[in-house]
Amino acid sequence: MDPPGACSVESVCTSSIRVSQMLAPHSLDAVSGLRQREIWSTVRHIHARSGTPVDISTEMFLNVMNTVTSTIWSGTLEGDKERESVGKDFKELVAGIVDLLGRPNVSDFFPALARFDLQGIQRKMEVLKERFDKIYERMIENKSCDEGKRTKDFLEFMLRTEREGGDSKIPFTVDHIKALLMDMIVGGTDTTATTIEWAMAELLNKPDLLKKLREELDQVVGKDKLVEESDLPQLHFLSLVIKETLRLHPPVPLLVPHCPSSPCTIDGYLIPEGTRVFINAWAIQRDPSQWTDPMEFKPERYLQQGLKRDFSGKDFDYFPFGSGRRICAGIAMAERMVGYLLATMVHTFDWKLLEGEEVDMSENFGIVVKKAVPLVAIPTPRLSKNELYY
Repeated sequence: MDPPGACSVESVCTSSIRVSQMLAPHSLDAVSGLRQREIWSTVRHIHARSGTPVDISTEMFLNVMNTVTSTIWSGTLEGDKERESVGKDFKELVAGIVDLLGRPNVSDFFPALARFDLQGIQRKMEVLKERFDKIYERMIENKSCDEGKRTKDFLEFMLRTEREGGDSKIPFTVDHIKALLMDMIVGGTDTTATTIEWAMAELLNKPDLLKKLREELDQVVGKDKLVEESDLPQLHFLSLVIKETLRLHPPVPLLVPHCPSSPCTIDGYLIPEGTRVFINAWAIQRDPSQWTDPMEFKPERYLQQGLKRDFSGKDFDYFPFGSGRRICAGIAMAERMVGYLLATMVHTFDWKLLEGEEVDMSENFGIVVKKAVPLVAIPTPRLSKNELYY
């Protein structure tokens, strides 16, 4: 998820660095082992809690957080305890920032009042920023001091760019590094974990669809091994489930705010320069004039003629990642992480709700739309060999 506001030369520079170095297909392939390691670690952790209630939201967040941070600064964190500690810190900080970003701010509507910070949003954000800075500084310091163990991760690339002075016209500083780290961690963790939780909730709410997905997994993968990322292209029903989840539950319902750099007219409406524009993808993707039974979770709908939607943003009734030049840069990574983790959770465990409970599908509106009530379910191992869980 990109930061709000108009594109400047500097933001284009930093975004192009991120896309070309971390999110390109060859870069994602190079760190597939990290994703596998973290998913297998999550499987072991959940297996140890078999038969007891598991907060799926928390487990998915910690998995995604560890995967993203490992990709950014592989080898920087020493041991599982430190990774777990940093993961918990980030979960709290990300939740705080996402909450503040989603709050209506009087200062945005009445700029003259901004200096008074009437709601304390600026003050609270500064506190969170300082806490983030301390974590980033520790990571950067550890990486800078570890001269003998250079690893080709994203943080190493950014530090090398900073040492070399960046572009001749636009300097690349430690502040830019921190901004990019903030962008990737805040934008790539909560949204991904929330999407997986919504998908699990929809599947538990529709046992016939859950059964169909399990049958596909058993046919493609089998019950004598864990899912691998290379299996994903063959899991066609899984891709439909993810596509439908993102239609009903786009992680950022109003997308990233846009801000025109010059006045423009759209469908007869004048949009002044500097206007903050929100696109309600949540409402568009539930529009009954565009979708049959729009409130129903129906993954098979995309098999119909004329309904083969993708994530390119070219279909203006379906664009969960945005569209145009400001489309989310992390689509490829999100597809891999959501698909891999969701497939593993469904394939590896049978999930049952707590006795007497139903899936609560109510939403908690914010910049990221989460479940109002976190999804809690009881896992039971379903693979043929117990040693696969260790």
